[in-house]
Amino acid sequence: MNIKMLSMAAMALAMMTGSALSAGNTSALDDPATMSPFFTDAGMKTLRSEADFKTAWTAMKPEEQKALLKDCGDATTSKSHADFCAMAKKMGG
Repeated sequence: MNIKMLSMAAMALAMMTGSALSAGNTSALDDPATMSPFFTDAGMKTLRSEADFKTAWTAMKPEEQKALLKDCGDATTSKSHADFCAMAKKMGG
């Protein structure tokens, strides 16, 4: 395996472990499995284009969309996910 692949795997594992260890944090916005389709990079810093975002959004179940929009409405969680929440609100109403 090359170094890039190992680095990405280590980063993904660290993110999943961090999510699991943060007790009480049940926000869908912090779930890498839920959020990764909306970002172009493993660090989830760069949103996909609006068209790609819409494709990922419409692939989700309506309950999942509602959960994300609900979390975006929470002032504490939405601050660190402002760009995502703005785009999600545009898609979901």
